[in-house]
Amino acid sequence: MTHPDLRLHRFALSGHCHRVELLLSLLGLPFERVDVDLAGGEHRGAAFLAKNPLGQVPVLEDGPLTLSHSNAILVYLATRYDAERRWLPVDPAAQARVQQWLSIAAGQLAFGPAAARAVRLFGSTSDHARAIATGQALLGSLEQHLVGTEFLAGDAATLADVAMYAYVARAPDGDLSLEPCPRVRAWLTRVEALPGFVAMPEARARAA
Repeated sequence: MTHPDLRLHRFALSGHCHRVELLLSLLGLPFERVDVDLAGGEHRGAAFLAKNPLGQVPVLEDGPLTLSHSNAILVYLATRYDAERRWLPVDPAAQARVQQWLSIAAGQLAFGPAAARAVRLFGSTSDHARAIATGQALLGSLEQHLVGTEFLAGDAATLADVAMYAYVARAPDGDLSLEPCPRVRAWLTRVEALPGFVAMPEARARAA
């Protein structure tokens, strides 16, 4: 089955975009990648703002439907195209466990590893020291959470792992070491072994 109307407007080095691209690949859904020129200000132009008034990537188009915000897109794809509901379980407790991690992805992950990485790679004016502290606390809690569990919301991969993967994997880009976190590193390896996994491109840090 093909889905020729699926178009992902993205910036390749964005973890928010990568999580959507990763789920599309895990689901085996063909889609068109549309690279948005953030450096050139394309996201602030009228054509893009018509798709997302906040001027942010990713944006997913599925025929006449246009969706922004990565976690909302993940939920849509998992409910629309995953008939087995592997990625977002139907069971209320299992689904709530996944939603907890989506909240963490939009909270501590965004303000920790993602923010620290944005400072180093893209010259963000975020408080790097605060982002490092937030990231270290998050990585420590992840390390403890992964005692006795293969994936974040249980023994099978879900949207929780998809949402958290990229910015944890690229935490060293923002000067957050994964060396003290062997369970986190083992979890990353398990995610990378999933059929259909796609990696986010490497990026060079800006000069300090």
